[in-house]
Amino acid sequence: MARIKRGVVSRRRHNKLLGLTKGYRGTKSRLVKMAHEASLHAGAYAYHGRKLRKRDFRTLWITRISEAVKQQDMSYSVFMNKLKKAHVELDRKILNDILVNDPATFTKLVDKVRGL
Repeated sequence: MARIKRGVVSRRRHNKLLGLTKGYRGTKSRLVKMAHEASLHAGAYAYHGRKLRKRDFRTLWITRISEAVKQQDMSYSVFMNKLKKAHVELDRKILNDILVNDPATFTKLVDKVRGL
């Protein structure tokens, strides 16, 4: 049986892994076994963080819209209900964008649904 020499292949894999973990503290950036574990954990945290980011932004949008609507003497839940009844199909992200970039339009929107 022929001898298999794979020093180049494993060195390349190790260097790729150590490149991914460059900047990590201690042995997590130097030892291959520790770097591999750190890389796996980092991937799991990143995946979970992408899910949390969506949740966090939705919470932020709701808070901003709620405060803006409160200043116009209406509660958030009433405002969202009246938007649905008026067949205004704007989601919270767009409402937040209007609120931040064009407050006058947001005020007109609140006045429009107030009459319902």
